[in-house]
Amino acid sequence: MTRLAEIGGRRLPFLRWSVLRMLFGMRKLTRDWQVGDGREEALAAHVLAHARAGDLDDAIRVIDDFCATRIAMINVGDEKGGILDQAVQRASPALLLELGTYCGYSGLRMARVMPAGARLCSIEFSAANAEIARRIWAHAGVEDRLTVVLGTLGDGGVTIQRLRSEFGFTDGAVDFVFVDHDKSAYLPDLELILQAGWLHPGSVVVADNVKFPGAPEYRAYLQAADGKTWRTIEHDTHVEYQSLLKDLVLESQYLGEPA
Repeated sequence: MTRLAEIGGRRLPFLRWSVLRMLFGMRKLTRDWQVGDGREEALAAHVLAHARAGDLDDAIRVIDDFCATRIAMINVGDEKGGILDQAVQRASPALLLELGTYCGYSGLRMARVMPAGARLCSIEFSAANAEIARRIWAHAGVEDRLTVVLGTLGDGGVTIQRLRSEFGFTDGAVDFVFVDHDKSAYLPDLELILQAGWLHPGSVVVADNVKFPGAPEYRAYLQAADGKTWRTIEHDTHVEYQSLLKDLVLESQYLGEPA
């Protein structure tokens, strides 16, 4: 097996043991949002040991190398990360919301391209992941622009009220949302965001893993709403750090409710 498990020039890191171990632990992963073998903590230790302190680009480089050559992780990855980068640049947001911090990689990517003075609030279910992300962000020197909030939007209003009272999530205040958490929560959480009134015409919502593992209800909702309340681009891409399994990233612009 080659360094990236390459066959015919295609990256196939899912043939590595770390990917198989993740698949075997899928029940724990979808319950606790950690694989259960210490890989998330190992990533944090690796970044702090090998990325230059205060260097955002180097932190991203080190994470990409770790995930592609050492241990598989479930962050957005390098290929889909480029789609996320371009969406943030097009939106030029002042206030960003992320659903699913994991170890903070996508937060680093957004911090690199979001405008000066912009702020990202990232919602994370796992306290262990939240702490890992904070450490990585602090090492990269972006902790003043990124905040991880422990909770979920579906917790009966606790997290939504905290975002309103502590982080400026007022009517029409959110310019950009990145969705990369529990796939079954994609549509319910988008509906909660709409009910909260945080979006404005022109707000952009980007969702990862719409094909694999898949968020079919979310995709069907946006397809039905296309040209009415949303305008969606479907980006054909691949699952993280490989080039065989296909995935979709949806980039959706909110048009507002019909008059």
